Amino acid sequence: MKEQIVQWIRNYFEENGKDCNAIIGISGGKDSSVCATLLVEALGKDRVIGVLMPQGSQHDIQMAYDLVNYLGIRHFEINIGDTCESILNAIAKSGISEQELRANKVYYSNTPARIRMVVLYGVSAMFNGRVVNTCNKSEDYVGYSTKFGDSAGDFSPLSDLLVKEVKALGAELGLPRKFIEKIPEDGLSGKTDEDNLGFTYEQLDSYIETGRIDNPVIKAKIDKLHMTNLHKITPMPMFIKNINK
Repeated sequence: MKEQIVQWIRNYFEENGKDCNAIIGISGGKDSSVCATLLVEALGKDRVIGVLMPQGSQHDIQMAYDLVNYLGIRHFEINIGDTCESILNAIAKSGISEQELRANKVYYSNTPARIRMVVLYGVSAMFNGRVVNTCNKSEDYVGYSTKFGDSAGDFSPLSDLLVKEVKALGAELGLPRKFIEKIPEDGLSGKTDEDNLGFTYEQLDSYIETGRIDNPVIKAKIDKLHMTNLHKITPMPMFIKNINK
């Protein structure tokens, strides 16, 4: 699988920017770690730029630094904490309650993700770049991403891979296990991704593959998340005029 994806990345850049660099947000988790390693294999480390984007302080940011140092890629740390607060304060000045904004999970979790994508495209503009989407198939299936945030990008190497396949690919690439097995978390709630979802990625992967799951409660939860969040991965609905009427 590694060679297939590496060649796919090379083909993408051949067709969409022969002299462009790959711009990737780095968290130190499995998805960004595997993506960054694939990019280095495909393009060489001199054409890969990592961007670390803590929101204020980030307790596990050392993992991100460990990855960029392991790969030897150019990188920048751009803290989005002040920007998040500035946007919140600007909205609050309009008369919307600051307290309600901070308590609103949709606003408070999605806004930083969208700011990070703005940062990535800002860096991309400065370095003749193409922004990497690092989402995987499991996350996309249940919409565990932010529309116009981490679900955005110019190309997506992992979007057809389940979580277990991403981990297997990481092992095939020879990544140290700490990057492959890092417990995914949102960095805001103090909870893991699986805590937030209410089921494990192992259960989700199995259901996506087989269409079967023993627990009817979890099945209903996955089905609801899938249907509710399809808008994140499908093209925007567009009105098409009928010239015959």
